[in-house]
Amino acid sequence: MSLALQGADERRYWLALHRAPGIGALTYRRLLEQFKTPRGVFGADASALAAAGIGGKTLDYLKGPDWAPVQADLDWLAAPRRHLLTLADDAYPSLLRELPDPPSVLFVEGNPEALASVQLALVGSRNPTAIGKEIAYQFAKQLSSIGVTITSGLAVGIDAAGHRGALAGNGVTIAVAGTGLDRVYPARHQELAERIADRGALVSEFPVGVAAHAENFPRRNRIISGLSVGTLVIEAAIRSGSLITARHAMEQGREVFAIPGSIHNPLARGCHALIRQGAKLVETVQDILEELGPLAETVMSLPELSEEAASVKNELDADYKHLLENVGYEPTTIDTLVERTGLTANVVSSMLLILELRGYVTSQPGGTYARSALRV
Repeated sequence: MSLALQGADERRYWLALHRAPGIGALTYRRLLEQFKTPRGVFGADASALAAAGIGGKTLDYLKGPDWAPVQADLDWLAAPRRHLLTLADDAYPSLLRELPDPPSVLFVEGNPEALASVQLALVGSRNPTAIGKEIAYQFAKQLSSIGVTITSGLAVGIDAAGHRGALAGNGVTIAVAGTGLDRVYPARHQELAERIADRGALVSEFPVGVAAHAENFPRRNRIISGLSVGTLVIEAAIRSGSLITARHAMEQGREVFAIPGSIHNPLARGCHALIRQGAKLVETVQDILEELGPLAETVMSLPELSEEAASVKNELDADYKHLLENVGYEPTTIDTLVERTGLTANVVSSMLLILELRGYVTSQPGGTYARSALRV
């Protein structure tokens, strides 16, 4: 029987050790190997702890722990749909357990069984282009509709688009937080977080009361990739948290996928760098499933995203096709389209409106337009 099922008393020790200053995931695991249980760590004498490399404030804490914050954790866990998974629990995610530095405990709101599902991490820029958000949404929607859980970090931009796409696909999605689960970051995603908890799970290694700090998010990112069989990156600058997640995935021996973009888009450079480093270039959902082996069997009848492009030939007349062929995947000005097509500005503007309503182009900042990557 798992320790978490033996009552709140054992959980108190797991949580107290988790809050001990100077004890990270690696040290926690090493102490468990030596003293067997968190209770055993607290019961060890000072000489045994010193021999294990524990001293200073950490040793002081172990001899006189502050139980008030631990009680705050237990009070949070007492509410419905809230769970604590420890490394000793059978329900602890097996892929995450494989890491050299797995979280000693996981706080979960929602369905903890979702953590055992086949997951794909979907990450990217917090300030994506409209096309980037569309790609994230559609990929997540299609993958979730065939049973792949979409795991991300609840951030604005690509993360949120991925979560929303998974929900639209009537599938499961998991959000890994960089704060305690008593708060939602960013606060604007409160409703989205509630929907995720209803359909999947919110997860964090951070206890109650922990706010958003920059150093939390690389730790959060290793969990996102660690839970997943692969990581898909959609729009990422060269220096970004998304590339940290991808690096974690590579180090963890997981697949990394990247969607290429325009050479004029700075948010494509991170993806291009990943591809040069060996990430698989992705254009369709099938590209991902081919790498994931047995999962491919679940999508034999799934139409490729690009098949929708065939509808262009049937829905649009020659003038619209001609205009569409001259709209780039990068933002294109109306003046450029006038020059390329020979049409007047008024005609181009009117036709672009129709194309946008039909989903073939998207309006961009500065009065420009770009071709919809998933429509044509």
